[in-house]
Amino acid sequence: MSFYATLILALALSMDAFAVAICKGAVLHKPRFREILRTGFIFGIIEAITPVIGWGVGLLTSQYVARWDHWIAFGLLFVLGARMIWQSYKTKDQPCEEPQTRHGSVTLICTAIATSLDAMAIGLGLAFLQVDIVHTAMTIGLMTMIMATIGMMIGRYIGPILGKKAEIIGGVVLIGIGFNILFEHLQLFMYAPA
Repeated sequence: MSFYATLILALALSMDAFAVAICKGAVLHKPRFREILRTGFIFGIIEAITPVIGWGVGLLTSQYVARWDHWIAFGLLFVLGARMIWQSYKTKDQPCEEPQTRHGSVTLICTAIATSLDAMAIGLGLAFLQVDIVHTAMTIGLMTMIMATIGMMIGRYIGPILGKKAEIIGGVVLIGIGFNILFEHLQLFMYAPA
């Protein structure tokens, strides 16, 4: 695979992380640059690891993983999105609560895993090609880290404009991304040759 093809693949795979990072940045109250970098780093590392895992799984279980990855991604994103929406209504009753300036590590890791399952499926496909999986995974991870960091920075400025609606919008976006992943895979399944 050429350098440009790898770069385009990495950019395409980083778009979900970018959209989610905008929401994550908008939900926080003026996140510090350290938190922005931390989020980008977590998304980038997980996005770099998942294609290697998919590549390692290889031919033996590729059909099984490909059958379920979209359901897992949908489930994780739906739960995380619903939780964000629920939290936005829950905190309306508690106006004295200190604003959130940092995301929990478990929440970030779960979100990153949910948005990177497509990279695992790509890794499965790369197992059939003569590619340098380490170089490809590093490119995907670096691009995702950059895009998630930019997304968090955009979200930091959008958040104050949207106020508490940012959390609701963020939850809806996560659920929407989950439905999109599910719809794309089910559509591919419906039109796949028998």
